[in-house]
Amino acid sequence: MPVTFAVDGDVIYSAVDAKPKTTTRLARLRNITAEPRVAMLADHYEADWDRLWWARADGTAAVLAGRAEMAAPLALLASRYPRYRADPPGGPVIRVQVGRWTGWAASAG
Repeated sequence: MPVTFAVDGDVIYSAVDAKPKTTTRLARLRNITAEPRVAMLADHYEADWDRLWWARADGTAAVLAGRAEMAAPLALLASRYPRYRADPPGGPVIRVQVGRWTGWAASAG
């Protein structure tokens, strides 16, 4: 599923935000609790196929729900997304400790 995210070294953060949801018992949070091994994929598409790329992060996820443990990740997300400065996510925050990065680009430039 598409998510907003911020990267800090080998850690990726994503937060449950205020966008409308049908339930607060989100499957992604239950899935992480049941099986914390995750993969995240970012890709870039353009009509010029020489500019295509993707990056994949494989790691271990955890759900952060405490105000103190969410503070720094939420600040990092707000620095990347102006909307989060005006309407900060309430959380929880998903933290992914990346163990392996892989990627591909159509061209070196």
